[in-house]
Amino acid sequence: MPHTPARLLAAATLASLVVTGCGGSSRPAKELPPASFVAMQEGPGEEYVIGPLDQLTVFVWRNPELGAKVQVRPDGRITTPLITDMPAVGKTPSMLAEDIRLQLSQYIEDPLVSVIVDGFSGTFSQQIRVVGATEKPASIPYRANMTVLDAMIAVGGLSEYASGNSARLIRFDKAAGKQQEYKLRLGDLLKKGDSKANVMLAPGDVIIIPESMF
Repeated sequence: MPHTPARLLAAATLASLVVTGCGGSSRPAKELPPASFVAMQEGPGEEYVIGPLDQLTVFVWRNPELGAKVQVRPDGRITTPLITDMPAVGKTPSMLAEDIRLQLSQYIEDPLVSVIVDGFSGTFSQQIRVVGATEKPASIPYRANMTVLDAMIAVGGLSEYASGNSARLIRFDKAAGKQQEYKLRLGDLLKKGDSKANVMLAPGDVIIIPESMF
């Protein structure tokens, strides 16, 4: 067929981009330090940031009629009694509670406001995204002390044709102000039980798993 070479070249180019994490760099990826299969000590993660579609409870002490159970709209705002279109996405619950308090202080004296997150979706910067050759690619809400093993369990592991040891982790390095790429050995982790292949995840990480070329 006359178009076969072009199709093969396009497929090879796409595979190359996936393997390099879409960064266009041919430098070998770095490896992250291993994490334990079983955490020896749990610790809190970064303070939670409200995301679109989160379920919130707004509580106003001694003024229950001013509170509400609300879902953050896709545009990132909420509406409660006396307050219309309050921006919520990107704020911590305490920050949102303070903003609501300032608005309500126009109507009542010294309001005490609490915001409780009942259902978590989080912002994209707090999700772990797993794409490529896995059973069910997904965005997963980040949890404190989460490892790549936890993420792979959540997406059902590798697909039949996955090249697990060619997987890459893409992470934004806040200190350096740029994207970093790390090598993952998912085949060794999931098929051989190599504990040294398990690494800690950070909010916003993207795991890319290519298919085997053979």
